Amino acid sequence: MAYDHEEQEQLDALKAWWKQYGNLITWVMIVVLAAFSGWKAWGIYLTRQSGQASMLFEELQKAVQEKDKTKVLRAASDVQEKYASTDYAQMAGLLAAKFVFDENDLKTAKSQLVWVQENGKTVEFRSLAKIRLSGILLDEKAYDEAAKLLTGAFPADLASVVADRQGDIFMAQNRIDEARAAYQSALAKMTDKNPGYQLVQLKLDAVGGSTPAIANK
Repeated sequence: MAYDHEEQEQLDALKAWWKQYGNLITWVMIVVLAAFSGWKAWGIYLTRQSGQASMLFEELQKAVQEKDKTKVLRAASDVQEKYASTDYAQMAGLLAAKFVFDENDLKTAKSQLVWVQENGKTVEFRSLAKIRLSGILLDEKAYDEAAKLLTGAFPADLASVVADRQGDIFMAQNRIDEARAAYQSALAKMTDKNPGYQLVQLKLDAVGGSTPAIANK
């Protein structure tokens, strides 16, 4: 009986504890389960979004190969409007921009790059858009606008490209000393295995600068 009495006391204590805290625990469990369910549903949603965006991007690539400007821009627009949170939307903007630039449609190329610059989800894509947009502005002799795009922080693997583009802008403005320093900075951030190394070296030779030590030999 002593055992039964002790067991009854424990049961009564449990009932009293549950009466005080049970409702709270139930709600906590509901919130946790809902969060887990939501997280799982979100993962499924992202996977579906990425898959659908991938198919649209493939359509864009096919349109580029076919040189169908209308389809290129429609596919890019669809990806950007429906799946803006995916990497495919950013890649679509960059690819569409290159295509229309090659078609000499600078206005549309700029609008695509501005979209990526303003809506890109990763700093790498936004940085690429800025660099490419600065090149178009350089061709349009909008030097101050082009230079402004190259201010601020950029990923380390794009630092040499930024410095090279800054050198081009300075050269266009006949600011030779600043162009020389920019080209030297670009070379200092490259190895001689970099595909752009020789081109930047030629630019530096043209302005009479000494070659800096090669980075990461």
